[in-house]
Amino acid sequence: MLALIVVLAVAGLALATQVGVLVIQRAFTPRGRVIEVSGARLHVVELGPRDAAGPPVVMLHGASSNLRTMQPLGDRVAKTRRVILIDRPGHGWSTRERAADSTPAIQGRMIAEALSRLGIDRAIVVAHSWAGALALRIALDHPDRVAGLVLLAPVAYPWRGGAGRYNDVISTPLIGPLLAHTITLPLGYLVTTSGVRGVFAPQPMPSDFVRDSETLLLLRPREFIANARDLVTLKAAVVEQAPRYAEIKVPVTIIAGDVDKTVSTGIHSRPLAATAPNTKLIALPGVGHMVQYAAPDLVASEIEAMADRLVQPAATADKTVPANL
Repeated sequence: MLALIVVLAVAGLALATQVGVLVIQRAFTPRGRVIEVSGARLHVVELGPRDAAGPPVVMLHGASSNLRTMQPLGDRVAKTRRVILIDRPGHGWSTRERAADSTPAIQGRMIAEALSRLGIDRAIVVAHSWAGALALRIALDHPDRVAGLVLLAPVAYPWRGGAGRYNDVISTPLIGPLLAHTITLPLGYLVTTSGVRGVFAPQPMPSDFVRDSETLLLLRPREFIANARDLVTLKAAVVEQAPRYAEIKVPVTIIAGDVDKTVSTGIHSRPLAATAPNTKLIALPGVGHMVQYAAPDLVASEIEAMADRLVQPAATADKTVPANL
């Protein structure tokens, strides 16, 4: 009898998850087009004038999100620049053939191929959080594709601890997919807003962020598994690539909050600024992880400044620049 109750409960949760997926996908439909690359189908949204001066600006989102988290910044920059927003492989409306294709090296190859298919030779890559490691890897492995980097609270180096017990479990064969297809969506729906507030802290979360960023797409089983895999494999990936950062010759601007509790500026941004040879670090006092929301004008102006320098190269700035909001 108990076994029957368990089976019925699991079946009910699985059915509820499938219904939830349909509801979420009807609420948050694709907004761009799909680019076919080896091992993935990438959802891309293009903004701004295609004939704008200077290199296009490619924006890459971090973990537990999709391209919509970068769209408010993209809309600002698109007033004068061509902007390409990309759902990373396995996130948003992008797919990937293998959940194991989780590392910056593999995703970087996919992004570079997509840029080629879009006819983009070189771009300024703007990347937040997890995607900081991805942007760095693209600059290392595909330097001909990168004109400059603007890194927002980037992950760059290994950190103490792991990626969270639940991500470890979800990445485990059999038990991970079972959980993802049963309890993740209903449980995640209950805790999403409080979790996102923690990422924004100490700044307040915009009232409509969860809706506008389409964060609930993350709760779909295939995306939740891909996200967990990205997080679990990231530490080993940055251990492998970090010794190469001195090879990056393009201009790099890093913008990070000095009270970021999600990606420590002291562990990641400051060592990177001391290593990559043409780097400017802007440390924002009293700012947490979501710097593009805390200081959107500053971030947009730094992207514009880099684009202008690349059109008319100027002397590089000091290594570290204090900033006041």
